Amino acid sequence: MAGRAIAVDVAAAPPSTVEAVVVEEDTYMVLSAGPEVREPAVPRLRAFHEAYTVEPAEPGSVVVRGGSPLRFLAVVHDLSRDPSWREEWVAAALEEVLHAAEARGLREVAMPALGRVHGTLPTERFLGLLRSALESARPRRIERLCLVVPDEEVAVFRKLLESRVRR
Repeated sequence: MAGRAIAVDVAAAPPSTVEAVVVEEDTYMVLSAGPEVREPAVPRLRAFHEAYTVEPAEPGSVVVRGGSPLRFLAVVHDLSRDPSWREEWVAAALEEVLHAAEARGLREVAMPALGRVHGTLPTERFLGLLRSALESARPRRIERLCLVVPDEEVAVFRKLLESRVRR
């Protein structure tokens, strides 16, 4: 897809070898929050104060969280808007993911089709945005990008990727 050959794979789950996993997120980091209720590690009043004073992330940005693999929170939704996502935010987040991975020297990254997990971005348009991001970012260290999509979409993504390579 870009000048240097980066292997773009499609799978229903990220391979165990990835160094970072991208998550589709909103400005307040609500979409990736788990459904479990747990006692906060900080006192309740302080937790309420922190929640009230938190600043939203900028749409199109990426927030990097530690762990193994790293988690890249790609902010492509603003839940106060309808629709909550914008194509330009997906495009910006794709470039930011590539820059963040490159800056950390990562070789393998897994990501969903941003704008499709909690949005309705068409598959072909996502792949076009990904191609543009790869051409613009020109990553040198990234060797493999795994697109993680639902089981029923794996064949469709593979077919579209193959047809784009042949062009």
